[in-house]
Amino acid sequence: MKFFHYLGIFIKTLLRCLLKPLSFVPALVMMYVIFGLSAQNGVESGRLSYKVTKAVVVIADEAADLHLSQAQKEHYIEKLHPYVRKAAHFTEYMLLAMSVALPLYVYGMRGILLVFVAGAFCVGFACLDEYHQSFVAGRGPSKRDVLIDSCGSFLGIFITRIFGFIGRKTIFAPLAKKPKKRKND
Repeated sequence: MKFFHYLGIFIKTLLRCLLKPLSFVPALVMMYVIFGLSAQNGVESGRLSYKVTKAVVVIADEAADLHLSQAQKEHYIEKLHPYVRKAAHFTEYMLLAMSVALPLYVYGMRGILLVFVAGAFCVGFACLDEYHQSFVAGRGPSKRDVLIDSCGSFLGIFITRIFGFIGRKTIFAPLAKKPKKRKND
């Protein structure tokens, strides 16, 4: 029984010393990715999202066995292209918010304070990102994009809160419990 006790202490110490400081790395990576995507000029950005939209249409055609003609595929690509661009905004900021909220959660920030701090950071980054785009050729700032980014951010924060709560109750709570002492000890 003492083995499991010491194993639990070892796991807790390892998590604290190694994973806590490294928990900020995904947020930095996401910020770098978002900044890099925003630095693309309008033509490059449009080309990238067009490729993604084309892949979505081709995969949907194959998965649903629709046998679309090339003209039909082009029609759907043109129709879906703006939605794919906005979905990319939503998704990248949802991932940013999750990667920002997780370290804050790990360091003990919970509840409305977590939502406020992580949300303010992500919305602020979205505003700065749109401002940054005003200096890129063929791009411009958009209040709608900031709104979409903000919605993605708050969804990401709430997902993090849900998974954090579940993890705290199912994984880490048993590790935190002290073993019961036996009468013979």
